[in-house]
Amino acid sequence: MKKPIDTSSVTLPESGRRDFLKKSSMILTGAALMAMVPPGVRSAAWAAGSDAPELKEVKVGFIPLTDCASVVIASVMKFDEKYGIKITPSKEASWAAVRDKLVNGELHAAHVLYGLIYGVHLGIGGPKKDMSVMMTLNNNGQAITLSNQLKEKGATSGETLKKLVDSDKRDYTFAQTFPTGTHAMWLYYWLANYGIDPFKDVKNITVPPPQMVANMRVGNMDGFCVGEPWNNRAIADKIGFTAATTQDIWKDHPEKVLGSTAEFTQKYPNTARALMMAVLEASRYIDVMANRRGVAEIIADKSYVNCPVEIIDQRMEGKYEDGLGKKWDDANYMKFYNDGAVNFPYLSDGMWFLTQHKRWGLLKEDPDYLAVAKQINQVELYKQAAAQVKVPVPKNVMRSSKLLDGTVWDGKDPKKYANSFKIKA
Repeated sequence: MKKPIDTSSVTLPESGRRDFLKKSSMILTGAALMAMVPPGVRSAAWAAGSDAPELKEVKVGFIPLTDCASVVIASVMKFDEKYGIKITPSKEASWAAVRDKLVNGELHAAHVLYGLIYGVHLGIGGPKKDMSVMMTLNNNGQAITLSNQLKEKGATSGETLKKLVDSDKRDYTFAQTFPTGTHAMWLYYWLANYGIDPFKDVKNITVPPPQMVANMRVGNMDGFCVGEPWNNRAIADKIGFTAATTQDIWKDHPEKVLGSTAEFTQKYPNTARALMMAVLEASRYIDVMANRRGVAEIIADKSYVNCPVEIIDQRMEGKYEDGLGKKWDDANYMKFYNDGAVNFPYLSDGMWFLTQHKRWGLLKEDPDYLAVAKQINQVELYKQAAAQVKVPVPKNVMRSSKLLDGTVWDGKDPKKYANSFKIKA
């Protein structure tokens, strides 16, 4: 066995000794200073990937919908490996299951409805728990489907549906996917725009997205609002038609988000950033039109959406038909990136869902709209992730949009906006 080297008698030249002592002092001083900095501030100082992800495997829930694509592609195409994590996509049966598994920690994060995250945070969508929106996953690409039975009675639009509901008195049933979710808000907004009270004039039920078509086929509903590909599937199966797309209601509206509990983003900020960076890379890839057919082929698999490729790909590429004979190329098709404009977690987007929760009586009192959005939407965390993958970030945390009824939403006076609607709870 070799004897250990004795360094006690080793001497450095005077200049080397001074450099050694100077550098040692700097290292000790830096370590001492960092020890004095609170953990939250230390995590905010993260830069250039210097902090490794705290978790190596990240379980991310999703529902079988076209807009789960960025989570799936980040995993399948190994964008996640670039950032030191492994994304494990977990197919879930319903939004309620996604909610429960996020809250109890079975899922680290999820492809999830914007309004679901806000509902849980405020305790109006199940168990109350502080939540986080890390980024928006997509804009546009949902729709309102009406049954062929309504078409036979002349109801093929909002205006003609209103006439039928007024003249032919019976129970009309419409389905959405989660009480505080996006599809519920699009459906209610659309119905109310044509003078139909979504709670007094018709009945509303909750149905998981993949079950919409089967339930309409057996006559359980007159219409539904859901994400693709299930609206296009209803047309292919000849049981319904598209009365409106959600981009008709709000061009470039926020839809699904990458959501988690607040505990996850606070406890594992480096993991959250790595996850966002991988999903941003996937989003950018998907938005190259030449890649969309291949993406559709991947997510069509039974492990993911479990739907024929053509039914997914058609509307993914912006090629629409409504089941009534009309065909068009929709420039406002489902977008996942759009030069980064899609993904920024605008505070005004989250606040809009709160205004609708108040409008429909889910919230009894006006919350502090801006304060709640600031709690949930992880703007600074997003900016850090975006900077690393060179995704442009808008200058303003608010944006302005005109909706179907002509009202403009800009987040400036949410209380006034929430209480301004003629039809409300």
